[in-house]
Amino acid sequence: MRFTKARDLVPAGAVTAVAVYLGIRLLYGELPPLPTLAGSTLLVLAVVEFAFGHALRGRIRRTSPGKPVQPLTAARALALAKASSLLGVIMLGAWLAVLAYVLPESTQVEAAKADVPSAVIGAVSAALLIGAALWLESSCKTPDDPADQHRDGARRTR
Repeated sequence: MRFTKARDLVPAGAVTAVAVYLGIRLLYGELPPLPTLAGSTLLVLAVVEFAFGHALRGRIRRTSPGKPVQPLTAARALALAKASSLLGVIMLGAWLAVLAYVLPESTQVEAAKADVPSAVIGAVSAALLIGAALWLESSCKTPDDPADQHRDGARRTR
């Protein structure tokens, strides 16, 4: 399995951003106000994944006390990280689309002005989730992983 790269995530975020922006332009007047902390759930996920990645990294590298990590646990953590990075980029695209619509409108429309903090909190939380998911994914690498490279850039051999 290869590690997640930006080229894997950017298309999903871009497609989501365009779709949400077009939807917002058509339906903004019909939508209820956004709760200020609507995107904060993503922040909670980011904190949990960061902490999980930190604990997992120490156990995999044997730098912290605890049982060695079972392969199935590492595989599940990797699946969680990949799914979370995809969720994060999709939500980042959606929140940026909302922000792109409400920010210019906020000078004229009171509802848009009230939705700006929600969009900012959502976008920041989504970006933090992406970072935490990528951290969790990198924490699943073993020290003797062939994907690791020496200082000179050559791949390790077994």
